[in-house]
Amino acid sequence: MFDYPVLIGDIGGTNARFAVLPRPDADPVAFDHLRTAAYPDPSAAIRAALAQGAAPAPRSAILAIAGRVDGPAVQLTNANWVIAGERIGRDFGLSRCVVVNDYVPVAAGAAALDPAGEDRRILEPIGPALAPGRGSRLVLGPGTGFGAAALVPFGEQLAIVSTEAGHTDFGPSDAEEAALWPAIARIEGRVTVEALLSGPGLSRLYAALGGAGAEPPEITARGLSGEDPVAVETLRLFAKLLGRLCGDLALTFLATGGVYIGGGIAPRILPVLERGDFRRAFAHKPPFADMMAAIPTCVITIADPAFTGLSALAAKPKLFAYDGQVWSSGTAAA
Repeated sequence: MFDYPVLIGDIGGTNARFAVLPRPDADPVAFDHLRTAAYPDPSAAIRAALAQGAAPAPRSAILAIAGRVDGPAVQLTNANWVIAGERIGRDFGLSRCVVVNDYVPVAAGAAALDPAGEDRRILEPIGPALAPGRGSRLVLGPGTGFGAAALVPFGEQLAIVSTEAGHTDFGPSDAEEAALWPAIARIEGRVTVEALLSGPGLSRLYAALGGAGAEPPEITARGLSGEDPVAVETLRLFAKLLGRLCGDLALTFLATGGVYIGGGIAPRILPVLERGDFRRAFAHKPPFADMMAAIPTCVITIADPAFTGLSALAAKPKLFAYDGQVWSSGTAAA
């Protein structure tokens, strides 16, 4: 399905990351990260990446984007770019260009991971290093926004189900949260998962707890150092809410194969996630507490987990089933 070399890309609201995969059995040749806001459109950013040299010209592409892929032209959720596979394909003379939600490749990359095995080098278990079951796997991640997808076994294939879980309503579950919720800044009258479990969500939680004037990196640094009690409490509450949400989605997809957390925030706050609130909130799902206690939860610690999954999607097109925007030269955009 893909002519090599293949351009692979992970396009988020803040950064765009590109690489070229020379052959199915080769490691991707990665380029420097690019700031999304520094370029008017994706083709301009791709040209800048390819101009860095050190890789052959691509003949096809598969790109992951932070947004819902539901048409031939897709607006990024947290940036001004519009992604159209046909435009990119024609701009670079490609035979094929596929565009998928950014958590499709993260799910594909999680297909072979074992939290209790050798993959400990790229996974950090939260709680015990449990062996995954044979059921679905869940991948999610708080970053600029919040993404989530499920990897579901279906016959000889693995179906990847994209979600918009970040835009579902998120309410309090105990007295502590009920007391805090009225102070949380709403977005169009709503408190959503993404409104709290994201970089901007850290700032909303910090403000609701009485802090002021701090950006997410500052809150994280102050919370980890212990110098700011409000920041410490913000990270503790963030970990608790993330654990609760992970447990809810694990129940939704019966993700006995494990929960794999990506995004930019979780690797930075691992000490907080490991203190216990995350795992307690995750497993507290009566009457299914025993099942939840056996599900592994871990953080993906490599910098670009999407690249592993994009490489797998290009090299093994028959293994994975997923929705996306597909354009091929000589055909209309699909």
